[in-house]
Amino acid sequence: MSESPFTTSVSRQKHHDYPGKLIVIEGTDGVGRSTHSQLLQNWLAVEGHGVTRTEWKSSALISKVIDKAKDKNALNTITFSLLYATDLAERLNTVIIPALQAGLIVIADRYSYTAFARDVVRGADPTWVRKLYGFAVEPDLVFHLKVPLEPLLRRIITTRGGLDFYESGRDIGMSTDLYQSFKLYQSQILFEYDRMAEEYDFKIVSASDPIEQVQKTLRKEIVKLVSQSHSLAGAGLE
Repeated sequence: MSESPFTTSVSRQKHHDYPGKLIVIEGTDGVGRSTHSQLLQNWLAVEGHGVTRTEWKSSALISKVIDKAKDKNALNTITFSLLYATDLAERLNTVIIPALQAGLIVIADRYSYTAFARDVVRGADPTWVRKLYGFAVEPDLVFHLKVPLEPLLRRIITTRGGLDFYESGRDIGMSTDLYQSFKLYQSQILFEYDRMAEEYDFKIVSASDPIEQVQKTLRKEIVKLVSQSHSLAGAGLE
């Protein structure tokens, strides 16, 4: 993959020296991020590790504000970016960094890369978005769960019964047809993730595989990450 045009000082995240580890699960809507994040949290806890999990748009300070604005379709490109950046900033200061300082493993269901993809597709300048999230510390490991578009569409319709207004990009007028809008929007999101993969050293995992196989792949990488300071001894990987 060629070097990203945004591989500059503005896109470099701050390396952290905290004793804990920050593990990020990224991917488009419907790939199973929440399921795998929860399973990883449970597994790590059973193995005796201090672990916490944080989700995108879950800040006690700002999440309800975002929901109200979305309900009214009141988010333009800039306010969309600013509100979600505020959500991550608040969680970073109240959840993520304190947990890392305490030596915990933090599982983050989405991180700044979600904004780097979504905001750019919605028309934000890539450099501006990366500067906006300049406060975010560098994760120790980033997984990108991927599912091809057609299977992803079938999965969402089957499990949710329909398509969400925002995850289909309807707010930015990609198409009046909901399904076509979903394909256009998600394909552009995937393009942005692919463009970031090498720059941010994503570990790409096929989320089309059975849950057990995906978990095995994720856990092997986590064992490698924490083996120097923790002893997972490969437990639960058989």
